[in-house]
Amino acid sequence: MSINRFTLQLDEIKAAYAAEPNPSLEVRLERIGRIEQMISANEEKICKVLMADFGIRNPIESRLLEFQMIYQACKHVRKNLKEWMKPQLVPTPGFLGSSHAWTQMQSMGVVGIMSPWNYPVQLALVPAIAAFAAGNRVWLKPSERSSRTSGFLAALIQEYFHPSEFCVTVGGTDVAESFAALPFDHLFFTGSGDIGKKVMRAAADHLTPITLELGGKSPAIIDPSAKLKDAAASIIYGKLANGGQTCIAPDYAIVHANDCDTFIQAIQNAAQEQFSNPEDFTGAIDEQQLTRWDQLVQDAVDRGAQAIPLTSTANAELPFTPVALFNVSEDALIMQEEIFGPILPIVAINDIDSIIRYINNRPKPLALYWFGKDKKVMQRILTETRSGGVTINDTLLHAAVEDLPFGGIGASGMGAYHGKAGFEAFSHRKSVLEVRGFFGLNFLRGTKLARPPYGKGVERLLRWLR
Repeated sequence: MSINRFTLQLDEIKAAYAAEPNPSLEVRLERIGRIEQMISANEEKICKVLMADFGIRNPIESRLLEFQMIYQACKHVRKNLKEWMKPQLVPTPGFLGSSHAWTQMQSMGVVGIMSPWNYPVQLALVPAIAAFAAGNRVWLKPSERSSRTSGFLAALIQEYFHPSEFCVTVGGTDVAESFAALPFDHLFFTGSGDIGKKVMRAAADHLTPITLELGGKSPAIIDPSAKLKDAAASIIYGKLANGGQTCIAPDYAIVHANDCDTFIQAIQNAAQEQFSNPEDFTGAIDEQQLTRWDQLVQDAVDRGAQAIPLTSTANAELPFTPVALFNVSEDALIMQEEIFGPILPIVAINDIDSIIRYINNRPKPLALYWFGKDKKVMQRILTETRSGGVTINDTLLHAAVEDLPFGGIGASGMGAYHGKAGFEAFSHRKSVLEVRGFFGLNFLRGTKLARPPYGKGVERLLRWLR
């Protein structure tokens, strides 16, 4: 599809938006309700196409990590949207007399969404729900790496929505590049930092407002005050869910040197307990992903790391056996790149100052996890490190709380969504001032006392304003 065809298509959607620039609460909720109905009526079929893309993906994992997030977002919007849409009064300074000031949330127009392959349903539709809640139209470009799911989702959306409401375009890199270059009213991208930079450059040509949901190397810190068995179980779940292909998966674990052996045994036990059934372990999205995992492990081993299998499942049953890496060189690729797979490097650091320094010397992560009972240490971690979000004594769960904004900082992204934060991300907060005089007297209204010719009256006004 040529850029001209894209432009024409965007013009058609913008024309539809212009005909209904401020949809009512009922219209917004009805559109969101259609998304919910679409998923509910097709759960089984979507699970099958997800399995076709990943090779192995337990339907329960899809229901839990894809569908439940969508249902939760819909429920939260239904409960709160009326309140979010209300104008908010703000105080006015005394010199404006009886004037009134307020902000009102206004839809932006047409929102472009570029969604990734790792959660190809949830990460396409949860931003769309937020965009509809804010009163916008949506155009989605799903990932070509999850081609079966993207194609099926496109067909479903076509069935439930008019293209001027919710449009979908599938395709490869050339389509994605043309899509990112369109003059959307807001562009939302979820994916890698390298692609995020390209998207941002393309959006800059039109000064398109942009939200970037990226990733990074999210640390899991195990304090000596933590119960190692519980911490290991949480970290293994966060690391191995969806085959490790999760943007907020714990990327590496920081453990005190004296606890390393015990921790390694604990994560092996946890992995075997949770993922002994090969059908519970989601496969790599494609051969390219499998090859990359092998290369990351081999590079680390070549540089002196010790590879420790996390499960006893035979290689014949799993194309890739989850693995922990110990004594990893800092110049190993796996310590430089987001892993996005079932590989857990373990870093031994013995004091809180060094841990904080280690984290802060690296790009800011999307998530941070801390395990322990020492509240003073916990507060130091919260106040002295920077990350998009934090879960304490577990993993992943801060992303499941609709009232918590979800987003990155620095290299892990910009902007946030989920709940009210999503509504605000796709809205313009318009400032409004209605000027009135003191007690309804017109001669004291607004700028009258400050207008030229300047003289003693304005000087008296300046003294009064101090």
